[in-house]
Order: sequence, then C-alpha cells, then structure tokens
Amino acid sequence: MKRKGWKVLRPALAGVVFILFVYVLVFMPLPYIIYQPGTAEQVGPMVSIADGDKEEKGTFMLTTVSSRYANVVYYLAAKLDKNAEVDPKPKRNEAEYSALQVSYMTGSQSSAIEAAYKKAGVKYTNEPQYISILGHVDGVTSKGDFQANDILSSVDGKKIKTSEELSDLLAAKKPGDHVDVKLMRNGKEIDQDVELVELKDANGTVRPGLGISIAQRIDIVSADEGKKVNFAKTDIGGPSAGLMFTLEIYNQLTPGDLSKGHRISGTGTIDANGNVGEIGGVQFKIVAANREKAEVFFVPEGNYADAEKKAKSIGTSMRLVPVKTLDDALNYLDQMKAVGE
Repeated sequence: MKRKGWKVLRPALAGVVFILFVYVLVFMPLPYIIYQPGTAEQVGPMVSIADGDKEEKGTFMLTTVSSRYANVVYYLAAKLDKNAEVDPKPKRNEAEYSALQVSYMTGSQSSAIEAAYKKAGVKYTNEPQYISILGHVDGVTSKGDFQANDILSSVDGKKIKTSEELSDLLAAKKPGDHVDVKLMRNGKEIDQDVELVELKDANGTVRPGLGISIAQRIDIVSADEGKKVNFAKTDIGGPSAGLMFTLEIYNQLTPGDLSKGHRISGTGTIDANGNVGEIGGVQFKIVAANREKAEVFFVPEGNYADAEKKAKSIGTSMRLVPVKTLDDALNYLDQMKAVGE
C-alpha cells in the first residue's frame, strides 16, 4: 500500500517541482534591468508637415536602446551576450519610469521643432499647455493622492500651466498649509485637499511643495498652419532622438533632399538653439544602426570615444561623425555627395 501510494504521489510531486522550476526561470522577477541594442527606425514616417517638401531618396534614422526587466532566463542570456548590459533596476516604479520617458520624448520633440523652425526661419510661438505628474520626490512622503500621468489642472482655484506658475503660487505658503488641488486622471476630475510638505533644494533652502516631480508640456506653434509639425504616436521614449527629429523636420521645411539618398542615423539630445547633448547607451545604438546598414552615424562629441570603441569592436564600416550643434550635422550633409554622383 505504501509503495502504491508513492507511485500515485510521485507524478503530482514532479508536476509541482516543474511548475516551481518554470516560475523561477520565467516569472520570478530579479532586481535588474537588461539593456541591449534596440532599433534604427526611419524618422520620415513619424513626422508630417502639410506643406513640407516630401523629397527624400535616402532616410534619417533614430536609434533606440532596448530595455527589459530581468528574469533568470533573460539574465543568463544577457550575461552571454557581448552587446548586452545588466544594471540594477531604477528606483522609480514602472509607471513613473514610463511617464518620465514619455515626458523626455515630448520635450525632445518640442525642442526639435523649435530648433528646426529657428534654422528654417519659420515664425512660431511657445504655448504652455499643462503640467503633468511624473512621480514622487525621492525621500519625501507626499500628503496627496498623486499618480504618474495625472494632469495638474489647478491649485486653490488658479489654473496652472507652467512650473513657474506653480512655484510662484506655493512660494506664498509654508509647509503644513493646505491647498485645494484639482487633477485630471484618465479623463476624470479629482478634487482633493492636500497638505504641503517640506522640500529642500540642493543649496539647503527649505520651501513648501506637493512632494511630486513634474513636467510641463509646451507646444511650439507655427504662425503658418501649413508648416505645423505633427508626430505619429510611437512607443519610443527618452530625449535622445532630438537631433534626428530636427534633421527630418528641417529637411521637410526646406527644398531638396538633405539625405542625398544615403542612410543617415544618429543620436543626441537637442535644445531650442540647436546644441546637441550627450546621451546614454551609445554603444547599443551603434549596433542597432549597423544592423540597419546605416552609412553615417551622427554622435554627440562627448559620446564619440565610446561610440568609436564599439564601432571598432563590431567591425562596422559606418562613418562616425562627431557633432556639437545642428549646424555641424548640416554642414556634413551639405558636403556629402549624393548617391550616384
């Protein structure tokens, strides 16, 4: 009887062990995030201008970094992949991290439009739209119910569209005071009484605040409706596509084809004055661009050493071009021969 009972139990036990094994390998999260080469994607389909010049025989490509939270399988695979890196998970939760990346992308697009408009001589205005909530301030416990992607509509009955307006309103108060806060969350209005908390600036100055990190949405509006820039929705986040967005927008705002039939990739943040800033993960973007047969890669000057090291390690023939400004990239394109010449 005992032996027969064991025979009956053994398959069930094996099933439990198998389920636990699968859970550990696939479903059990690890405190790491894995970074790998992402994609090199054409910018042209992402940008549309009604009266823009559509001539473009080549292509401008932005480059991305792929990130995923680790399980045991992904972790082990990444350790064997020379193009992957494993880092500790960011402190922000997934919703706040996502909101931050979307905010970076939105800001990058606005800066790209402004830089291109300035270069092309298009008249425009900067029009503040709203403040969105990214998350909570590290080390501070907010007294209100705030979630990533909430829109801050008003405080004490006053419409708030910029961080300066919020700062000016709260400057007249002190920690412990209460304010009436109206939020928009998933299309619904939320009204709550919030006690202000004590915040410390980097210089040690104490000020009252809501205990949240915020981003402001500012639209760059062309005086000519036909030159309005529209962006298609994507699942790409972060600020590093700024330079490539600017090149595509400027290409559509001006006659002729800046790409001259070539496959032009790159990375780099951009500001309204056309200054190109450093980014993270350039080593992954080099691999992504090479996979899509890019001929040229514009790289922020401060990232050039890391980009060159990676380019040599993979043996790419792609030309790396260090840039500090939009003009640096445009000057290179201007001197480049068209395909077939």
